[in-house]
Amino acid sequence: MTVPDAARTAGAASSRALGATRAMQRRRRAGSTMTVLIWAAAGLSLLPLVLIAGHLLVGGVRVLTPTFFTALPAPPGVAGGGVANGIAGTLVLIALASVIGLPVGLGAGLYLAEHRSTRLATIVRYLSDVLSGLPSIVLGIFAWEVVVRPSGQFSALAGGFALGMIMIPLVARATEEMVRLVPVALSEAALALGFTRWRTSLSIVLRTALPGIVTAALVAVARVAGETAPLLFTAFGTPYWSLRVDQPIAALPLQIYNYAMSPYDDWRAQAWGGALVLIVLVLVISMLARRATRSRFASASGGAVND
Repeated sequence: MTVPDAARTAGAASSRALGATRAMQRRRRAGSTMTVLIWAAAGLSLLPLVLIAGHLLVGGVRVLTPTFFTALPAPPGVAGGGVANGIAGTLVLIALASVIGLPVGLGAGLYLAEHRSTRLATIVRYLSDVLSGLPSIVLGIFAWEVVVRPSGQFSALAGGFALGMIMIPLVARATEEMVRLVPVALSEAALALGFTRWRTSLSIVLRTALPGIVTAALVAVARVAGETAPLLFTAFGTPYWSLRVDQPIAALPLQIYNYAMSPYDDWRAQAWGGALVLIVLVLVISMLARRATRSRFASASGGAVND
């Protein structure tokens, strides 16, 4: 190789190395830029939550006294009082909604997952999507027409029915997605061992998908725990103690709505406190349910190892 050829070869290699270095620098700058943008987007997504939590803490902590949790609402214009009946009523309504919505949603989700290609499954899936997109006030009016009007009175049962209708499509669609993630080999092995189809679905498939289903149920509970519009037409609310399912019942969202709309400063302050209590209530329910689920799976794993 002549000297000019060697020089050209060395120059070409140097140019390629320089080009590779510049390309690497561009990729690093692009990667750093995208990392900064992702962190900025994450911060912006958390900003509303931080602002809401800050407002609730500033406006609600000062009214969180023992009386706030144990006393009934005070008359208009009178300082003091609490939301004890609203907290108890909210728990009753959540329990009624869970009794109505969770079994139906779980059953519908299992059916959609096990018979996904049938005509009935397609219709049920479509109706679930439509039902989940309906405004909650429409479901409240439906519950009023079906439960309140025939009985002639507002009641906790009507409120639980309306909230349960909101839970059904959420639980059904989430259960379907979680069950479809379960490996088919598990159900095939159970069927090969002689399990019936329904026992396989309940004992094997549903148990495997339980963590995801529990999460979906918690999301549904969190959704209905703060609903106000359906309760205006069903539970109606009351300033007195009432835990009967056939009578009007107080609810924390209703009290927050009424207090926030009132002209009294003390009631508006209690609205902030009630909103803070409602968020903490949902958080506690979620934490207890997750802990119970983890404990169950831990004990099941330990039993399997011991066996």
